[in-house]
Amino acid sequence: MRVGLTGGIASGKSTVSAILAELGAVVIDADLIAREVVTRGTPGLDAVVAEFGPGVLTEEGDLDRPAMGALVFSDPSARKRLEAIVHPLVHQRSAELEAAAPPGSVIVHDVPLLAEVGRGGQFDAVIVVDAPTDVQVTRMVRDRGWTREEAESRIAAQATREDRLAIATHVIDNTGSLDDLRRHVEEAYAELAGRA
Repeated sequence: MRVGLTGGIASGKSTVSAILAELGAVVIDADLIAREVVTRGTPGLDAVVAEFGPGVLTEEGDLDRPAMGALVFSDPSARKRLEAIVHPLVHQRSAELEAAAPPGSVIVHDVPLLAEVGRGGQFDAVIVVDAPTDVQVTRMVRDRGWTREEAESRIAAQATREDRLAIATHVIDNTGSLDDLRRHVEEAYAELAGRA
């Protein structure tokens, strides 16, 4: 059973991913893999530097994530160029991890940009962790120390809430308590595991 997991920034997707792993799912985290494929010494980082120049590196030779983030979230063409480098590498590594999973596993691909890259149809099910935009903004300001403008800019750079909901087979509402969230995730997992 291949499951896509997505949600807007500050929707609670990481918490849902952790709960799914606790329940026994094999979680393949695209964000972690995206970091892995551009670490120092990788062909991915070499390609990023070739595209954007050495200004995207720290003094130590690592990717300067804040500088890269500021660039790609303010310039859609830069974001597309970065995605053209990173996404194929993430897809390749994800396929390797999936192939190594035990037979009969519920394999959850945690993909923040699932709606943006149009990959929803590649999964047996798609879970969307949903929170209203005002809740997302409040969480980013409170938990990440961002300004309201920074939070709204990040949200605007992603697919709309409606676009995400359109690809969902399962919607997990994350406007309640952690206990409520856990209950919703357990219900969805039980149904998916029954189909695996």
